[in-house]
Amino acid sequence: MDTQTRPTGMRAFILIWIGQVVSLLGSAMTGFALSIWAWDLTGEATALALVGFFNFMPIVLFSPIAGALVDRWNRKLVMMISDLAAGLSTVAIFLLFNAGQLQIWHLYLAGLFSGMFQAFQFPAYSASISLMLPKEQYARASGMMSLAESASGIFAPSLAAALLAFVGLRGVLLFDIISFVFAVSMLFLVHIPQPVHTEAGKTGKGSLLKESVYGFKYIWARPSLLGLQMMFFMANLFGTMAMILVAPMVLARTDSNEQLLGLVQSAGAVGGVIGGLIISIWGGPKQKVLGVLLSMFGNSILGSALMGISQHLILWMIAGFSVSFFISIMNASNQAIWQAKVAPDVQGRVFATRRLIAQITAPVAMLMAGPLADNFFAPNMMPNGAWSGALGGIFGVGAGAGIGLLIFLSGMIGAGAALSGFAFPFIRNAERILPDHDIGIAEEAKTT
Repeated sequence: MDTQTRPTGMRAFILIWIGQVVSLLGSAMTGFALSIWAWDLTGEATALALVGFFNFMPIVLFSPIAGALVDRWNRKLVMMISDLAAGLSTVAIFLLFNAGQLQIWHLYLAGLFSGMFQAFQFPAYSASISLMLPKEQYARASGMMSLAESASGIFAPSLAAALLAFVGLRGVLLFDIISFVFAVSMLFLVHIPQPVHTEAGKTGKGSLLKESVYGFKYIWARPSLLGLQMMFFMANLFGTMAMILVAPMVLARTDSNEQLLGLVQSAGAVGGVIGGLIISIWGGPKQKVLGVLLSMFGNSILGSALMGISQHLILWMIAGFSVSFFISIMNASNQAIWQAKVAPDVQGRVFATRRLIAQITAPVAMLMAGPLADNFFAPNMMPNGAWSGALGGIFGVGAGAGIGLLIFLSGMIGAGAALSGFAFPFIRNAERILPDHDIGIAEEAKTT
C-alpha cells in the first residue's frame, strides 16, 4: 500500500486503537490465566508479585533511553517492534507450556524481556498521536485509550475463564499471539508522519546519554510542567498506596469475602469504561488544567477518602467507580496538555521522563503501604488501640479499621495535591504560560 493511500488522521488512529483494543484484551486474558497457573503451581502470592515486578522494573529503568531512541527512530517502526517483542514473549511461554517445560522463573524472564520493549510503547504511541491528530482531539484520543484499557479489565477475566474451561491455557495464549499480530497489522496499514525538527529538538541532540537526560532538563526548565508533574508524583504516590490497600481492607472488613471484593473491583472497571467513554465523546474541558485538578480532587475525595471511611459495600463500589472514572478524565486532560505544549520531535524523551517520574512512585508505595498498615495503623485501631476511642466512631474498630484510616489519609493528601495546583499560578495558568508547540513551529517558519 502506497504511503499516500494509507489512512491518516483520526481514521488512522481509530485503526490503531482497534488493534490496541484486541491486543490489550489478549494481554489481560493471558495475565489472568497465567496468574491462575502460577498460583496452582506455587500457592504463593510472592510468585505472582515477582511476575509483576520483573515486568515493571525494566519499564521504569529503560524509559529515559527508550524515549531518546523513540525520537531518533521511525515511530511507527518502534511501535510495531515493541508490539512484536511483547508477542514473542507470549510465543516463548506457549512453546514451553506446549512442551511441558514451563516453570515459574520463565515468567520472570518473559516479563523482563517484554518490559524492556514496553518501555518504548508509551512514548512512541503518545508522541505519534501528536503527529496524527489536531490538538483539539488529544484528550479524546487519550480517553479512547483509557476506555480500551478499562474495557479489557472488565471482559478479560470472564473471557479467559471461559477459554480456560474449553481449550485450556494453550487457547488463551494462542488468542494473545493472534491479538499481537492483529495490532501490528493495523499499524502496518496506516501512515504516521515523522515530526518536524524544532529548536528544542536541535538543542537536545547529542550522545545517547545526553538525549536520555534531556527530558529531565526540559521539564526542569519549565516550572509549569514541573509543577504539574510533581503534583502527579504526590497524588500517584498516595493514590497507589490507597489502591494497594483496598483489597486487604475489604477482605478484612468482610471476613475474606472474595465475591464482595470482586464487586468492588468490577465497579472500578465500569467507572474506567464510563469515564473513558465520556472523555472520548466530549473531548474534555476547554481548560485542560481544570480537568486535571478537578478530577484529581474528585478521585481523592470521592474515591480514596470515601473508600477508607466507608464500611459498607455500596459505598465501596461508589468509591471504586469514582477512582477509575476520575482517573480517565484526569489522565486524558493531562496528556492533552503535554501533547500540545511539548515539541513533537522531543516528545519521546520528555514523555518517557514523565512516565519514569510518575511510575517510580509505585514500588515506593508498595514498600510503604504494608508496613504502615500492619505495624502502625492496624494495631492502633484495634479494640484496645491508642486511636480506637477517638476515631473508632468514624472508621470502626478491629480488622480493617486501621487500613481504612490509612486509605482515608492517603485520599486527603491527594486532595491536598490537587488544591496545590489551584494555589500556584504557574500550575493553574500552565496552558496560558506555555506556548503550544505548533505556535513555535510557525514562528520558526516565519524567520526562515
